[in-house]
Amino acid sequence: MKIDVLIPAIDKDLGTLPHVIDAVRRHVQHPIGRIYVVSPESERIRNVCKRKGCTFVNERRVLPITKRDIRYSSKRWERSGWLYQQLLKLGGTSVVSQRHYLVVDADTVFIRPHRFLSEGKTTFYRRSWSQPEYFVTYRKLMGERAKARRSFVSHYMLFDKAQVSAMKRRIEARHGTRWYKAIIRSINKKKQFGFSEYETYGNYLYARHPGRVVMKSALNKSLLTRFGSLSDARIRKLAKSYRSLSFHQRKGYAK
Repeated sequence: MKIDVLIPAIDKDLGTLPHVIDAVRRHVQHPIGRIYVVSPESERIRNVCKRKGCTFVNERRVLPITKRDIRYSSKRWERSGWLYQQLLKLGGTSVVSQRHYLVVDADTVFIRPHRFLSEGKTTFYRRSWSQPEYFVTYRKLMGERAKARRSFVSHYMLFDKAQVSAMKRRIEARHGTRWYKAIIRSINKKKQFGFSEYETYGNYLYARHPGRVVMKSALNKSLLTRFGSLSDARIRKLAKSYRSLSFHQRKGYAK
């Protein structure tokens, strides 16, 4: 089945973004329609898109709000942009053409093959731990407890436009406002990790179609170096134990 790909990015991701795109084309075992890079207006990111044959999407086309409309910070940390990118991923239904779209974080590079759809089932790559506050917010949004025993949080996920749209309609009906406003209002702003788009969508789908969900270990490795500094031999060695590599830059979270 053909899928689209959506990658939210900002200028700080320029070091990994080209590698993320290349790895998607190399390791995603589905025909790919279009790769959309969602970003604030950036000539540098536009140039990467042109060079890599991707579609640049100004984030203002995806949501009627911006990061400035979100106040999610404390004296020690700033998470407004982090939350805004999660909302952009759910808002991707208005951008992509295919029914299914793969969201990939702009700091995570696949190093092994990935398949996300098989025999009507969606594969989610999960980890064994999560943030308790994610489930508190999920219950506020949905009026139900999360049912999955494993965490859906990873750095990439396949979304079904029809299911995402149904989830957003449920949120709007329950809260009487637009889905993104309901999410922002449901978060405990005193908690640094108050919402997860992956945990929310994964648990929503699992609660309604448990037989259509397959869970595999993400086997993700975070590194402090740059992807471009890794030799082919080093990547092959890492691929024996891991499926993907992440190169997080956490400085933007702290004040």
